[in-house]
Amino acid sequence: MQVAAPVLPLSSSSPHRWKVLAAGVAANASFSAVFSGIPVTSVVLRSDYRLSNTQLGLALGLLSLGVALGELPWGVLTDRWGDRKVLLAGLLGASAALGLLMLYALPGQGAASFAWLCAGLMLAGLLGGSVNGASGRAIMGWFGEGERGLAMSIRQTAVPLGGGLGALLLPTLAAHAGFGAVFAALMAACLASVGLVLRWLREAPVTPAHVAASVAAASTALRSKLVWRLALGIGLLCAPQVALLSFGGIFLQESAQASVLAISVLLTLVQLGAAAARIASGRWTDRRGQRRDYLRGCALASAALFGLLGVLALSGQASRLAWLAPLLVVAGVVVSAWHGVAYTELAVVAGAGQVGTALGLGNSCVFLVFFLAAQAIPPLLHWQGWPAVWLATALAALLVWPLFPPVDRARL
Repeated sequence: MQVAAPVLPLSSSSPHRWKVLAAGVAANASFSAVFSGIPVTSVVLRSDYRLSNTQLGLALGLLSLGVALGELPWGVLTDRWGDRKVLLAGLLGASAALGLLMLYALPGQGAASFAWLCAGLMLAGLLGGSVNGASGRAIMGWFGEGERGLAMSIRQTAVPLGGGLGALLLPTLAAHAGFGAVFAALMAACLASVGLVLRWLREAPVTPAHVAASVAAASTALRSKLVWRLALGIGLLCAPQVALLSFGGIFLQESAQASVLAISVLLTLVQLGAAAARIASGRWTDRRGQRRDYLRGCALASAALFGLLGVLALSGQASRLAWLAPLLVVAGVVVSAWHGVAYTELAVVAGAGQVGTALGLGNSCVFLVFFLAAQAIPPLLHWQGWPAVWLATALAALLVWPLFPPVDRARL
């Protein structure tokens, strides 16, 4: 079987690379609106479906579990089939899953609607998760070394961009038009991205030498200790992020009696700030290098900020929205700013021809952590309240620091 692999010298100066990037951004933004936007509706979701915190965590966690289970297989298939086919399959599959949610998983049908909600969200994650590795491989193939960090960071801004639009629109849409309108809007966004992929995304030019190297080294990335360390670190650093995005609205409502509008505005600011920070960090590391040093710094800063959130909750000061809001926004931006840099480093370490596999592994770790964090937070909340949640996520961020080794001590 002929295998397409990314080739840097032949395509990295082509103007078409920016259209490829635009298609990748659109695909990631539309799917991000699903996996980041639906959790932001958690207050309305819990109310309309009459869910406990445990049921809410399960439903949102299954969305992430679906992505986690699909990422690595999709990544391997991307290295074999190419970016375009996998992106189209994933976007169309996610659209179909959202259609099933519209038909069978609306509130008011008791246990049946909850079961369909869980199944539909997991299926949407399983199919739609293909966009992450496929779009990343396309960008690594079309952009050269001096632009990769910026390009991957721009692609990663699609995640907070889609999540920000979701945070801005979906809670209000859910509250006033119901979840049928939410699922329909998300399906329309995925189908619009299909059009851009069909029009703009094609494989980067390849040479026989790159094809042969890709076939010969198909499983090398999965045998690399450094690839595994980076993938695990990327996943673990997402624990505080998913805690804030999935349960931050409930925290604001319960601790500071924030309105749905205030919650939407604050979480939108998190996503917009994260988008700007990702672009800036990608450009900065392209110029200076030191990607792993930057990642280690983000881990320590995230640990400090989430620890401060825990201390604020423990001291009883979390009831003051004027104090809580800026800290939560800054913590959310910092813990979301590093993704593009991390995925660039992971792809470079894996090597051309294995980008899809490595990014699939990284994203599997990310969404497995999303699932586990969503299951762990309700028991922590029941045990010792919000201080336990934020201090536990601060510890998770701190544990990431040794997983990103400095370059001079790295071992492949």
